[in-house]
Amino acid sequence: MIAKDTAIVLLAAGKGTRMRSELAKVLHRAGGLPLVEHVVRACLPLKPAQLLVVVGNQAKEVSAVVTELGAQTVLQQPQRGTGHAMQVARRAIRRSAKLALVVPGDAPLLRTETLAALLDTHRRGEAAATILTAELDDPTEYGRVLRDSEGRVQAIVEEKAATPEQRAIREVNSSIYCFTLSKLWPCLNALRPENAHRELYLTDVIGLLRQRNERVLAYVAPDSREILGCNTRAALAYVDRIFRARKAAELMDSGVTIYLPETVVIDPEVTAGSDTLVEPGVQLLGKTRIGARCKIQTGSVLRDTRVDDDAVIGPHSILDSSRVGLKAEVGPFSRLRPGADIRAGARVGNFVEVKNAVLHEGAKALHLSYLGDASIGSKANIGAGTITCNYDGVAKHQTKIGNGVFIGSDTALVAPVRVGHGAYVAAGSTITENVPADALALARGRQVNKPGWAAARRKEIARASKAEPRKRGRKSSRPSKPRRRAKSKSRR
Repeated sequence: MIAKDTAIVLLAAGKGTRMRSELAKVLHRAGGLPLVEHVVRACLPLKPAQLLVVVGNQAKEVSAVVTELGAQTVLQQPQRGTGHAMQVARRAIRRSAKLALVVPGDAPLLRTETLAALLDTHRRGEAAATILTAELDDPTEYGRVLRDSEGRVQAIVEEKAATPEQRAIREVNSSIYCFTLSKLWPCLNALRPENAHRELYLTDVIGLLRQRNERVLAYVAPDSREILGCNTRAALAYVDRIFRARKAAELMDSGVTIYLPETVVIDPEVTAGSDTLVEPGVQLLGKTRIGARCKIQTGSVLRDTRVDDDAVIGPHSILDSSRVGLKAEVGPFSRLRPGADIRAGARVGNFVEVKNAVLHEGAKALHLSYLGDASIGSKANIGAGTITCNYDGVAKHQTKIGNGVFIGSDTALVAPVRVGHGAYVAAGSTITENVPADALALARGRQVNKPGWAAARRKEIARASKAEPRKRGRKSSRPSKPRRRAKSKSRR
């Protein structure tokens, strides 16, 4: 549905005191995104005439999130309730707009299809207002929706004011509304802060419209969870679990195998190809892209990373802003930092860290190495304990290793340095100068062997240990000299 005559207003000015947080409620994250971003993304496909976000608490930070998505912000300062928020938004709503969709900024499970159905119900019913409602098994703390004999909304009764019969009603108000603006504005002007908080509430508009014999309708959300807000940390965690379950189900429907899906964390923009396997405890975050027939093993965390077809990510590997090529292998216990580029068929193994470096096709670094700011040629072999010493205390420098190079274990390559194609570097070397192609580089102290030294040393230790008790024994048998009696200095 295209809503060219509709202004969508997101209410995102509140602090969210029940969160007990210094962070504005709508900036808390669930399903990998700030709450308010989920709501904006649900509204955008409707193509409204305007998408306004009313901001207040931490206005700058909230605005930074929503304006990047194309929304316009309106400042509510001070915050005097939802009715006051709409009065503030009124100044920014274009005169050409005929309808307004009002949505709280902390309802991240809301779907585009549900908003479209709410709009359609409003238009078809020629209503002054239409409320999105839901039927809950436990409606406690929600306002109950009272309907008349024709099914139209008669009133919204808050929990505290409801009779026992009214509390038994399971249909509740979601605080998501569609208004005809020509009917809304007079009622907004008539709002009065006649409550304990001295605020203006949008729910009171429904009562005012009914007093004026205006038509108020309701559309029941097909999934009651869509109306859930996030007022507490427990609610935030519950909503996050729903998002994760939805995303896992989406990937499984597309042909991805996920073992124990309740243990994985997958962000909304992640994609994965068919026949890819995701093991328990995996996190796929940000804009990670995984190809077909890949294997992502237990405990691995990938953020903003591209993994090409048939690649394997071993257990407990951490990949951030990196790329893993066709049939490449990473892990277990590997770390790829931003800029790591592991090309086709290359292998990165146990406790190897790669940062801003390329391992070209078929290169191997399988054990206990750090490769930073480097280019590793195709089919090069990096021995265990190799380090590219890329930082001189002021600037970073690059190490370039050619094709087919063999780097022996425990080598330190002090950048900037080049190792030519086909060269060998002996184990334990510290390389500070370029190595020509096909050369052998040795840079370590010359070994000296002293025959018999160890045996002689052991005999010396044994003799010393035998002599020690005799020395102690002689000291202990020596008679002690009698102490002389001190003379008194006093005269008798």
